[in-house]
Amino acid sequence: MITLRETKELIDTDPANWSLYLMNFVDDFRRIGDRSALVDPFDVKDDRAGALLASTAESLCDEMNLPPPEWLSEVPAAVQPYFVSGLENLKAISLVESPLRFRVRKIFVLENFLNRA
Repeated sequence: MITLRETKELIDTDPANWSLYLMNFVDDFRRIGDRSALVDPFDVKDDRAGALLASTAESLCDEMNLPPPEWLSEVPAAVQPYFVSGLENLKAISLVESPLRFRVRKIFVLENFLNRA
């Protein structure tokens, strides 16, 4: 299973494919449900990527009734609001639909952001 820290390193190395790495982590975590994938903190070089990863990990823990590691609460919010879709016409709906774990870090996603087909 890929860890959250390894996912962050992949995103730092290849930011153009961030969503592929993030969703691979989401799939692995849901399939295996091993909290040890969240044990190692990552360096926050990019405030948006760090906030997005921390929010995702906390949301997955909530979904699976697992306590999130304490270090995740120390990952700061994005400096500026980050609308993940990048589409201007989805900003308003993202403001309304973003789950709390994302909103507190100024990350705005659609409510189905972590849904997979």
